[in-house]
Amino acid sequence: MNLVALRMLIGDRAKYFGILVGLAFASLLITQQGAILLGLTTRTWQFIADTPAADLWVMDPEMEHHADSKKMLGRELDRVRSVDGVEWAVPMYRAFASLRLPNGSLRTCILVGVDDASLIGAPMEFAQGSPESLRGEGAVLVDQATVLDKLGIRGPDGTKRPIAVGDVLELNDRRAVVAGVYKQSPQFFWDPTIYTTFSKAKDFAPAERRQLTFVMVKVRPGADIAAVQRAIREQTGMECRTNEQFKLQTAMYILTQTGILINFAIAVALGFLVGAAIAGQTFYNFVNDNLRYFAALKAIGASDWTLARMVILQAGVASGIGFGLGAGAAALFGRSVGDTLAFHLPWPLLVFSGAAVALIASGSAFLGVMKLRRLEPAVVFKA
Repeated sequence: MNLVALRMLIGDRAKYFGILVGLAFASLLITQQGAILLGLTTRTWQFIADTPAADLWVMDPEMEHHADSKKMLGRELDRVRSVDGVEWAVPMYRAFASLRLPNGSLRTCILVGVDDASLIGAPMEFAQGSPESLRGEGAVLVDQATVLDKLGIRGPDGTKRPIAVGDVLELNDRRAVVAGVYKQSPQFFWDPTIYTTFSKAKDFAPAERRQLTFVMVKVRPGADIAAVQRAIREQTGMECRTNEQFKLQTAMYILTQTGILINFAIAVALGFLVGAAIAGQTFYNFVNDNLRYFAALKAIGASDWTLARMVILQAGVASGIGFGLGAGAAALFGRSVGDTLAFHLPWPLLVFSGAAVALIASGSAFLGVMKLRRLEPAVVFKA
């Protein structure tokens, strides 16, 4: 009976391909949109992921994500260092700044200042220079991905050249010199990120009492991270989060406050509904057009359960092929766009997409089974 069911399915080429198109479309849209959403999500916290040296991040309690420049007083650094269980604690400055290129063009950039002594928090992968390059007077580091695009320098003849080591910039109207070019993972925020030391960042920044954005904390070996985290909160009154907690907070804020999550959820839901409508209608028509054959089988003794198994098998085979086609197309799309578009395709997303396609196929099979349960064998004798 299984072979008969498959021959019936493949034999009606038009409806067979119609079912596959509906299921493949649903699989493609759910997988592709889900992968783009996850890619954007990973980029929201990439700054935190690229700064893995610390176990804890201390910040102002009102800070909602890592780009939210709510600063603390400098004394909080010493208070954090005095907490039992802290091996080391270093300052970090992070805020938006005004940048003027050598040709006079103005840009907005993200200025990051890392600890002068240890350089903890500085990039580790470089195209030119090294973290030690920051020790020069007015030294800053620029991202390789932005040297021609966002930081390219256009000459009088209209040609554009990448910014290079030795070029002089102005950060908030103060002189800075490009001392190195680092490699950074793709970020959610599009403004170029410029690194310098904490003391230079304070000089570049407008004069204000609060100039400490983060305190990065390393917990002493053997100490309980959760206990140290609670102690920092109690003794300083500041917020303290682990890397994973800070990533989650940043991602959830950006996804919910920008409407990205809702927009992608709508796209996934539309893919599911359209795929279900196409596949469900086509599969129902397929069963309806083959009622005479199902009735003949029923007339020679096939039970309702046997016919139901045939329909379930047909729906299962179609859903498996449709899912494979859609997920494969989504994977090829992700591979073709590379880093130009946020795209992250982990196996749980494939499981989710497969389950959605299986749900569509199950609904289609249910409609077919209900049709067959009411089928009378006498149908085969009708003209």
